[in-house]
Amino acid sequence: METLPGLTDYIERSIVAHWDLDALTDYQGATLQYKDVARKMAKMHIVLEAAGIQPGDKIAVCGRNSAHWAVTFLATVTYGAVIVPILHEFKADNIHNIVNHSEAKLLLVSERVWENLDEKVMPGLLGIALLEDFSIVVCRHEGLMQAYETRNAIYGERYPRNFRREHIHYRGAAGAAGGDKAAGGEAADPLCVINYTSGTTGYSKGVMLSSHSLSSNIAYCQEMLPVEAGDHIVSMLPLGHVFGMVYDFLFGFSAGAHLFFLTRMPTPKIIAQSFAEIRPRVISCVPLIVEKIIKKEIIPQVDNRIGRLLLRLPLINDKIKAELRKRAMEVFGNRFDEIIVGGAPFNADVERFLKYIGFPYTIAYGMTECGPIICSSRWDRLKLASCGRAASRMEVRIDSPQPGEVAGEIVCRGDNLMLGYYKNPEATRQIIDVNGWLHTGDLGTMDSEGNVYVRGRSKNMLLTASGQNIYPEEIESKLNNMPLVSESLIVLQKQQLVALIYPDFDEAFAQGLQQEGIERAMEENRQELNRTLPAYSQIAKVKIIFEEFEKTAKKSIKRFLYQEG
Repeated sequence: METLPGLTDYIERSIVAHWDLDALTDYQGATLQYKDVARKMAKMHIVLEAAGIQPGDKIAVCGRNSAHWAVTFLATVTYGAVIVPILHEFKADNIHNIVNHSEAKLLLVSERVWENLDEKVMPGLLGIALLEDFSIVVCRHEGLMQAYETRNAIYGERYPRNFRREHIHYRGAAGAAGGDKAAGGEAADPLCVINYTSGTTGYSKGVMLSSHSLSSNIAYCQEMLPVEAGDHIVSMLPLGHVFGMVYDFLFGFSAGAHLFFLTRMPTPKIIAQSFAEIRPRVISCVPLIVEKIIKKEIIPQVDNRIGRLLLRLPLINDKIKAELRKRAMEVFGNRFDEIIVGGAPFNADVERFLKYIGFPYTIAYGMTECGPIICSSRWDRLKLASCGRAASRMEVRIDSPQPGEVAGEIVCRGDNLMLGYYKNPEATRQIIDVNGWLHTGDLGTMDSEGNVYVRGRSKNMLLTASGQNIYPEEIESKLNNMPLVSESLIVLQKQQLVALIYPDFDEAFAQGLQQEGIERAMEENRQELNRTLPAYSQIAKVKIIFEEFEKTAKKSIKRFLYQEG
């Protein structure tokens, strides 16, 4: 293992170095400076001590992105406890199960989520507090409520001349001046986070991420992204998922950046408004956000016969491309170095368009079990349709006799890997082999330069009656770029390929189309699509879906809900 600072080292050093800088802002709300964050963490440590929380105990947090969510995370890991982030989109029974399975002692939850929970089915909790103001709503420990009510007095007694930089010495950290990790019984690579995956069937698995895994990911972000103290970062991705947790929050905080949390759904309208104000330095998001903005705001400017003709004229071509790139940059704040897209497949036509106009995007490929990064490259070195090369401190190979030609499973190993699944050694053995290779379940190829091209999920691959392997993501990418198609899913029903389509109803109604007209348009799309597909992957029929597909936090469609049955 390469010697890297631990997670608490990154946190401690950043707070000390950036004491008077702005740190966390709830968009259009209050701002906390780094010293304010440190003081809130110190008060939370007082409450944790009084509640009898020990190093290694679990503390769960569930709510939308916010400054207090971030403070809860930072206070927990610097205390030596283990944070259990829970996605606020999860149903109540799933939240109950995760709290119980993780053996969490405390739960911090937003008011909106708390309304649907039942404390009686979470008997192991010592208490429940609201993220909005840290007030206690359920107390099963006599010292917990008293400590919460007297925390300011205890804080004053402990720090009579104010809380200052020199008071910061977090558990397991080597100190702001650097040096080796102090001895004192701490695990060499302590467990920091149990991140429960969104899963597809049943309850999800708890991915155990160590200090070293998270530090390796933070170090990779520092190597790749030019963020400096005082730069702005917008946190759109859910902090309960490791992509947003690392790329936006932990990396940004460790760099001394000013993080803005969008407390509402990041619609194109909210993004345009907030990004123009905040002007972030780097942007992390799922493909769906970029695709919607590019399709609505940029492509229509040339998606007509004259526009397409202009793009073919070499003398005008560069001017048109420059104007399109300028417009696309402005939508996202016009100061960012690159947009990192991850978590789900990118629409091939949108990506080709962005590459054509020189827009600075890149693809981050990874999974929760790698905390999350496996592959990525800087935008100007990214090959079209690839997700770049193996990240620092990671090895990647394709399990195929001809990795450049024949798709095989993508496997990886290295410093980013998880410790395993919490209380599930059998599932751990199924995904990490005896040689330390993690089997991703994704199919891909790799070129001679080490660039990885993801073909799709091996479990999503469809096997037809004729024995042909169909990668539905490839067909969906084409279909999603056709007129009036918002989203699609290719499924196998009665040995026929069927396209489930959620149309762009707003656009269809704006064109005066009713259901019959929409159905006719989708059938025309099917026929047009089939003209581009080989015989074995022809779409037999289309079924219109009238509600958006149910998705995971990464905005991947939950395919298992739409299989034949």
